[in-house]
Amino acid sequence: KRSSLMRNYVRKRYDGGPIPRHIWLGVSVEDAAHASRIEHLKQINSDARFISFEPLLGPVGDVDLQGVAWAIVGGESGPRARPMDESWARQIRDICERDDVAFFFKQWGGARPKSGGRLLDGEEWNGFPWQIVPKPILDQISA
Repeated sequence: KRSSLMRNYVRKRYDGGPIPRHIWLGVSVEDAAHASRIEHLKQINSDARFISFEPLLGPVGDVDLQGVAWAIVGGESGPRARPMDESWARQIRDICERDDVAFFFKQWGGARPKSGGRLLDGEEWNGFPWQIVPKPILDQISA
């Protein structure tokens, strides 16, 4: 949630060069009011960028996700969970398709995390950015 601090730290730590591929950097974006975190993330020299749209509490608008590897969308869970509108999740899914970003729909949320299930428009969305996983790790997974 302090994306500008992360950006500044990582830039200084790696002297403006590329971030090692095993380090994944992400931000949380709950709604359009927090979309500026996306730009902070994109200002970091990394292939392993992700955004957690959790809990998704409002529409994010037509954001540019080019250069982001993975988007995770989920509703709020717990006794006072606020509902997530289907159109908000669809908008992010459609942007991911447009900008070639792996899309993972985690949950609708509710009183318990699994209350509403994981289906968006009748299907599970299990996107994962395999292309950014370093080959030695992929080899271990495959073994």
